[in-house]
Amino acid sequence: MKSSVNFRLSLFISAIVLLGCGSSFATTVSNSPVNPANTDSLSKESVKKQMKLVADWQIEHKYKYPDYDWTVGALYAGMAEWAKIAGTDSYWEYMKSIGVKLNWGLGPRLYMADDHCIGQMYAALYRKYGKQYMIQPTLNAFTYITEYPSKVDLEFKGKASDRWSWCDALFMGPTVWAKMGNITGDKRYYSFMDHEFKATTSYLFDKEDSLYFRDSNYFTKKEKNGKKVFWGRGNGWVFAGVSIILTEIPKDYKNRKMYEKIYLQMAQRLAGLQGPDGYWHASLLDPDSYPNPETSASGFYCYGLAWGINNGYLSKEKYLPIVNKAWGALVRSVDPDGKLCWVQPIGADPKSVTREMTEVYGVGAFLLAGSEMVKLLEK
Repeated sequence: MKSSVNFRLSLFISAIVLLGCGSSFATTVSNSPVNPANTDSLSKESVKKQMKLVADWQIEHKYKYPDYDWTVGALYAGMAEWAKIAGTDSYWEYMKSIGVKLNWGLGPRLYMADDHCIGQMYAALYRKYGKQYMIQPTLNAFTYITEYPSKVDLEFKGKASDRWSWCDALFMGPTVWAKMGNITGDKRYYSFMDHEFKATTSYLFDKEDSLYFRDSNYFTKKEKNGKKVFWGRGNGWVFAGVSIILTEIPKDYKNRKMYEKIYLQMAQRLAGLQGPDGYWHASLLDPDSYPNPETSASGFYCYGLAWGINNGYLSKEKYLPIVNKAWGALVRSVDPDGKLCWVQPIGADPKSVTREMTEVYGVGAFLLAGSEMVKLLEK
């Protein structure tokens, strides 16, 4: 009798684990189809299979944003990493068609970091095809900005800002400046990036919690539990952005330690904020108020932590279980057709997330995470 009960209990627990998106049993049963690929063992091929599934779903489902938009820039930052390992040039050709449509230009707002993000894709395409016209408009804009930098302060006053006055900007802007500095060897791009990154960090980074406020509007706001408001995806933007910057700048770069210090502080803090289900949540310090998964933040953290292991910054002993659990959680959030679930919509602070929500930048984060998982498994 006892063995029979244990067997039935084992089947019940397995059924919960193998269901699709979500950490809540009630939500999962009522809303989530089962993705058979979610049961794959953790291997390089299983990761690539999931990446292809998600990338292809997104390509088939046209986004609603302008092709130069930051949302799309984040998508193609991940798509470019997938293209490197996909075994076909079709993804490169798809991104190239976007560049042609945009005439290789950035967004219309000269100083706005959101309108620079698409430059990550241009840098990747330039490295693939070696065509100067793919990056020349970005270089022209950046050269002008170095000569005539914005003098506005960092107080966040609205949707548009001429400086990196909100933490998301540390993914949208300096990543492109770092890539252009790497490609051209022009030290002006690094110098501008260092100056602005340092200013933003001095303004928005909370030394006590090793996390970034989204912007100046959140300095005094509190969550329901009385703790500070630290937005999951907002800090995800920063953590992924710093990982990209460290990939691009030289190992002996004079200001590299500034980025390394921020990266290591955040990595240690974020490791302790992962939920037992493998996800991070919309609010980092008040997950009980936002109990559902949030996969754009989780994707960026998985990417950044896996990157840290791959590049010798983080110990495998401590961080590999965290990364593996994070990737498993992300895979559970993929529907059978490739739709990535549980992505918080566009915003500036923690909000409730439901299973059916998806966004292109969440896919970008997923593909970035997958790219580092492949490298990790190759080792």
